[in-house]
Amino acid sequence: MFKLYLNGDFMTCTFFGHSWAPVSLIPEIKSAVLDLIENHGVDKFYVGTHGNFDRMVFEVLEELSSKYDIDYKKVLPRVPVKKQDYDRTDYSRAVVPDGIEKTLPKYGINYRNRWMIKHSDYVITYITNIYGNGAAVYAELAEKQKKVIIKLVTE
Repeated sequence: MFKLYLNGDFMTCTFFGHSWAPVSLIPEIKSAVLDLIENHGVDKFYVGTHGNFDRMVFEVLEELSSKYDIDYKKVLPRVPVKKQDYDRTDYSRAVVPDGIEKTLPKYGINYRNRWMIKHSDYVITYITNIYGNGAAVYAELAEKQKKVIIKLVTE
């Protein structure tokens, strides 16, 4: 088996979706991720840290990592600074974007999401309502940057 790399880098995917995404979406998430791994050489995944969609994606990636050689990270919207965060949180699968320490905390999610788009080749989305939805804004930005967009839907 071989892996396809762009410019010597890993093929990378990130995710944007509603924080309230239904659990019934898990099979679609898994199917889309499997297709990227098996048919497109994607082996690196970046996931956010807010809401049900990100949690489900991370669980799918954890499950698939036992069968596939993939790297997956939760991308933090700020550098953790509170001692109790260090004591209670597992950061073994976390990454902080370069330069985020220079960003005001209230802009951390925006910086993180733009960083994830910049460092990805594919973007998997679950968006049912585009009005007033941050996920939709980032999906549109990814599309403008010519990223391959995979839109998940539920019935």
